[in-house]
Amino acid sequence: MKQLKVLAQYYVDLLVKLGIVRFSMLLALALVALAVVVQVGITLVLEGTVQNIDIIRSIFFGLVITPWAVYFLSVVVDQLEESRQRLSKLVSKLEEMRARDMRLNRQLTENIEQLNLEIEERKKAESARQEAIKDLENEVYQREKAQLELAEQTALLRSFIDASPDLIYYRNAKGQFSGCNRAMEELTGYKEKALKGLTPWDVYREDIAAKVVETDQQVFDNNVSITYEQWLEYQDGRKAYFELRKVPFFARDGRHLGLLGFGREITERKRYQDALEKASRDKTAFISTISHELRTPLNGIVGLSRMLLDSPLDDDQRNYLRTIYVSAITLGNIFNDIIDLDKSDRNRLSLYPTSIDLREFVTEIENISGLMAEQKGLRFELERVTDLPEFVAVDATRLRQILWNLVGNAVKFTKQGCVIITVSADVEDDHAHLCFEVEDSGVGIPADEQDKIFAMYYQVKQGEENLHAVGTGIGLAVSRQLARMMGGDITVDSEEGEGSTFTVTVSVPLSEPVDDEVQLPTRSDSRLRILLVEDIELNITVATNLLESLGHEVTVARDGQSALNTFMPGAFDLLLLDIQLPDMTGFDIAATLRETQSSLPPLVALTANVIKDKGEYIDKGMDDAISKPISVAALSQVIERYALAEGKEAVTDESASTRPVASEQAEKLLDMDMLTGYVELVGTEPVRKSIEMFEQLMPEYIAILDSNMTARDQDGIVSEAHKIKGAAGSVGLKHVQKVAQKAQSPELPAWWENIADWVDEIKVGYQHDLTVLKAWLDEQSS
Repeated sequence: MKQLKVLAQYYVDLLVKLGIVRFSMLLALALVALAVVVQVGITLVLEGTVQNIDIIRSIFFGLVITPWAVYFLSVVVDQLEESRQRLSKLVSKLEEMRARDMRLNRQLTENIEQLNLEIEERKKAESARQEAIKDLENEVYQREKAQLELAEQTALLRSFIDASPDLIYYRNAKGQFSGCNRAMEELTGYKEKALKGLTPWDVYREDIAAKVVETDQQVFDNNVSITYEQWLEYQDGRKAYFELRKVPFFARDGRHLGLLGFGREITERKRYQDALEKASRDKTAFISTISHELRTPLNGIVGLSRMLLDSPLDDDQRNYLRTIYVSAITLGNIFNDIIDLDKSDRNRLSLYPTSIDLREFVTEIENISGLMAEQKGLRFELERVTDLPEFVAVDATRLRQILWNLVGNAVKFTKQGCVIITVSADVEDDHAHLCFEVEDSGVGIPADEQDKIFAMYYQVKQGEENLHAVGTGIGLAVSRQLARMMGGDITVDSEEGEGSTFTVTVSVPLSEPVDDEVQLPTRSDSRLRILLVEDIELNITVATNLLESLGHEVTVARDGQSALNTFMPGAFDLLLLDIQLPDMTGFDIAATLRETQSSLPPLVALTANVIKDKGEYIDKGMDDAISKPISVAALSQVIERYALAEGKEAVTDESASTRPVASEQAEKLLDMDMLTGYVELVGTEPVRKSIEMFEQLMPEYIAILDSNMTARDQDGIVSEAHKIKGAAGSVGLKHVQKVAQKAQSPELPAWWENIADWVDEIKVGYQHDLTVLKAWLDEQSS
């Protein structure tokens, strides 16, 4: 079939190529030739021979069928051509369609491949997604687990923090609270949410907040941790002592976020430390008291033995008395060293210079030193190298203590030979530079120990033959300290086995003899109406008794507002205004009265402070000022001054006599001018009542003062000391008043270092001083 198609196609192609005529001729020839061949073949087969006729018939037959064959073939060819053309077109279309199908097939194949690739990718992506989902699920699980663990740890940590008795808090860089634990909530009275955003100024009292903010700023400015101690106050008013630590807090990128604070209450430890310090002070105070008490009878022994030495005695009696006398002086010197050791330990060594006759002082040293040397069989000399000034201002007791220490050592460490004192003075302007050299011929001091002998408790190593000559190691240390306080020093020049020379230098001012003449108080018989403005009951009692004894009418106001309400124009002749009142100052009262009143009686300030310049009080609205405790003489002078200004008669109390002679101890501890005038005016009984009131008030004052000392509340200490000063002054306890004055003056140097000693001195001293006061009153009553 395929061959026919090929032949037909060949035939058609030949017809188209030759044309119809040539093809017809060619076809005719072919048909004739075919006919001839067929005829010849058939004839040969049938007859065995070929005739010409047969050939002619064959040619004729061929020519006859040729047109029909040509026509038929032409028609067939035409149809075939048409069919071919249609077929060609169809084939072309089919080719196009095939080509398009192939393109589509290729595109489809590519799409299928792409799709397969995408499917593979999607499968891989799906697989990866599944893996990622699994990883994410695992990560979520791990994260949830970590968050749960973190939450548990956070809760546990928070439980620890809240359970901690220590303060824990956070503050940001602005100084605002960012969080805290339960202990901090209890301290501040704020819950954590309420505390956030507040500053220390919003939470603490002003004085406490100032310290907190100051230490915060140190952490912020220097980026360092600090630890310090501070009193903090709970909302109920309870105070506690805390050890506080603050550390800077930073972010990971180094930004300063704020600080972390920690606080541990150490109130009990503080009290324990204070108790230890108090026990130490009590021990030294006890030693000091015992030394004082023992020195009093020793002074009697020294005085009486000295008097007996001047009386007729046989040699044995005189030797015995000299031994007693020198031993008593030596023992007294040791007591002085112990007392000064106590004061030196507490930085309370002080001098009380008075005017003395220097020549008599040197003579006294000469006499006593001579007896000490004679007691041991040594030769003694005192040489005055230069003329000595007659009067100088010096603490004679302290200077005597220094010299006795040196002379005692010289005698103690000298077996034979002599002790020589050389005295000289160099007067320059209004000062005298005194030099005392104490030379001995004793054992001397090794060169390598001469720099150590002035150290506390140090003792020079002595040979066996000098074991008896061993001291306490206190005297030289205290003596040098005293000499330096007097503007001088002590030096030593010694050679072992050849003796020693101690040189004492002091610088003291020249002075005049003391005038012991006493001014007599006066009393005004003119009756004045006086408004007394005072808040302390004891001061009111004393002042009222004094003024009424002088014959005046007294009205009392206990605070500034009461004074303003009580005052009426023309109702009073004199106003006595206490400066420090609960609600306002005396200056405030004076200013208000001067603004609201056109005519006023004299306004006189009452102050517990030392009046250095009355002009300061006058500038603030006062007409005058009087120091408390109120002196009879000062009050009488003021009343006289203003009584005379009003034209009233002031009369001097003719019955007043010279002040009774008081003991040396009473002169030192009591305000004799105030007490004498007071007793002369009102008698002893009102003074005794004032003392009873003072004894009732002091335990409460002391208790509050102790609590403020424990809390180191400066304002509270100052306030109570002020009350004690006023109360003590009202009954004439001059010594207690002076100590309380120091205690109420925080501006003094080293106030915090000394306040505990001052408070102890008040607590121990006021009862002793009251005993002296009562004894003096008994003498006045007898």
